[in-house]
Amino acid sequence: MAADLAAHSALLEIAEELGVSPLLDRGETFTIEDVVRVTDAPEFHCTEFVRALTASGLVDRVGESERFRPCADLADRRYAAGYLSWSMNANRPYIENALEFLRDPAAAGRKYDRDGRWVAQSSRWVGSQGFYPQAFSRIVAHRPTKVVDLGAGAGGLLVHLLRTLPDATGTAIDMSAAACAEAGRAAERGGVADRLDVVNARIESLVSDPSPLQGADIVHAGFVMHDVVGDAEQFDALLRTCRSVTAKGSRLIVTDAVPYAAVERERAFSALFTYLHASSMDIRLPTEEQWREKFRRAGYTAVECTPHRMPTSRMFVVSG
Repeated sequence: MAADLAAHSALLEIAEELGVSPLLDRGETFTIEDVVRVTDAPEFHCTEFVRALTASGLVDRVGESERFRPCADLADRRYAAGYLSWSMNANRPYIENALEFLRDPAAAGRKYDRDGRWVAQSSRWVGSQGFYPQAFSRIVAHRPTKVVDLGAGAGGLLVHLLRTLPDATGTAIDMSAAACAEAGRAAERGGVADRLDVVNARIESLVSDPSPLQGADIVHAGFVMHDVVGDAEQFDALLRTCRSVTAKGSRLIVTDAVPYAAVERERAFSALFTYLHASSMDIRLPTEEQWREKFRRAGYTAVECTPHRMPTSRMFVVSG
């Protein structure tokens, strides 16, 4: 129900703000004292928050004890909440200033921008089931020795990959210094810092300095290619660089979006995604066939396209 989704989304966002999410993500039991320790807040108020989590069904009390356990389907509820968070929070400046964007998109774009933290958080929640698992499985199946992630953000995918592939190395590339710093910390926490290089750069810079791509078996790009696809010459140069510099037999795995998907399960979210990107970010998403043509023009001979669970998203696996 819509009311349940709204309530769960708000409570999960509060948990994120309080720093309580790690307690929930462990899938283990916890106490109110654990919440007090994490938040450094008064026990009375922490008790009220845990009571709300329990009453909403996000948390269950363990018998008659003072211990609590996240509900069995918490991951599913957070995944669903991610769509609401992305739509209403990550894109809040575009919604609140819709008239300005409609009248003069360029001027409004210079004036308003999204909060990167909301974008990253909501994308992580949606990606947890919407597109990361499929990309992860495909990468692992190739047993790569080096993976480069374009637009890696906080490095979550790469850290997970390197923990799964103990003989592999990785390179995370992102334009956000804050995201790169967090990727370094995530690598330390995950015990893979010695196998992960973090590069703070725009992906377009790889055309002039392709060294981070050298020897890669897999180059992954999750929702970053559409940021440069509007400049056809630059985009072609980036794709050609990825193809020419990487190891023989390498794969380019691109997760991105197509506009106005017509399939019933996709059409509503796809409409919003397409409109916001076009009207507020000046990004015209290519159709599936246009994506295919761009890969072929760069010299790739094999292009496979698979829908992700997330509406409007597609996984392109290109090679040759």
